[in-house]
Amino acid sequence: MGVLNVTPDSFSDGGRFMGTNVAIAHGLELSALGADLVDVGGESTRPGAEAVPAAIEIDRVVPVVDALAKAGVVVSIDTSKAEVAAAAIDAGAIVVNDVTALGDPAMAGLIAERQVGVVLMHMQGEPRTMQDNPQYDDVVESVAGALDVAAAAAIDAGVRRESICVDPGIGFGKNLSHNLDLLGLGVSRLAESGLPVLVGASRKSFITGILRPIEPDDRDAASAAAHVLAIAAGASIIRSHNVAMALRTARVADAIVRGL
Repeated sequence: MGVLNVTPDSFSDGGRFMGTNVAIAHGLELSALGADLVDVGGESTRPGAEAVPAAIEIDRVVPVVDALAKAGVVVSIDTSKAEVAAAAIDAGAIVVNDVTALGDPAMAGLIAERQVGVVLMHMQGEPRTMQDNPQYDDVVESVAGALDVAAAAAIDAGVRRESICVDPGIGFGKNLSHNLDLLGLGVSRLAESGLPVLVGASRKSFITGILRPIEPDDRDAASAAAHVLAIAAGASIIRSHNVAMALRTARVADAIVRGL
């Protein structure tokens, strides 16, 4: 899954792809580099990010989704709002990447009605406050339990089980220790459910807690290391800003772990 942020304030590439034509060109590039999905988002969910009204989010993402889908790119929409998801699906998106795991009461019904895929991601709190001293008794079981509940709710609403993917939410209401536990034991635990697991460690700030303060663009090799170990633990999808590097490392990891 390639990351395409059509936002002014995302932590890694905020503002870089704000113009519609620039965003479309980058989405096409991500697909050409080998991304199976291009994940288009119009609202930053970085720590401390402010909420964006649905109308602004729709204006940012729909022209990009429409152009990419018409060009044959498989598009997911990164949003927690059913209104935005509906507009993106109308424009050609076939997956909803929901960082609130159905926090919008209308989201599950929309996904069931439109018969699209959904990524259910775990987040403790909300972006403005999620990194203010997050705590868990057992982060692996807490995250797995919450995602089990979200998946069951989706199925109860009519979403097909084979349309559901789960994501432990690296960096979303987790400290360094939590993230490390989730990238290993957490992915293994989630994979036991039989649902595909998505992991997005790309360029996230936990990397600087292991190494040293480095700019997001300099974190790709470290991100790849995290993704390879997540694949070994059972991850099926990795979400990356650097698709070329992610694809090469994922193929090698698959060959070693799964004999592909």
